[in-house]
Amino acid sequence: MFIQIRADNQIPGDSDRDNRLEEQIRQRLARFEDRITDVEVHVSDVNGSKGGNGDLRCSLEARVNGIQPIAVVEQGTDVDRAVIGAAKKAVRALDHQLGKLSDRRGH
Repeated sequence: MFIQIRADNQIPGDSDRDNRLEEQIRQRLARFEDRITDVEVHVSDVNGSKGGNGDLRCSLEARVNGIQPIAVVEQGTDVDRAVIGAAKKAVRALDHQLGKLSDRRGH
């Protein structure tokens, strides 16, 4: 599973943070690892230089073999919370989508 994390120009780059978040995403999506080809994460600052709470937005898209990509969005007060929240939403969405798929197949 290939994971790519990108941030807009309002968010300072931090390779340690990105590596830590990549590991968090990998752990949360581990049980789907054989189905997911890649995960794209984009973090943006909704308010830009204006500041404010909960203004960081993370959109996460997981490309999964056999179904349409799963896309989720989460907002948070910092990059870590936004990304981890999006990863949690992705797990729920994958559970739901893959559960429906296995129900149709009679498994």
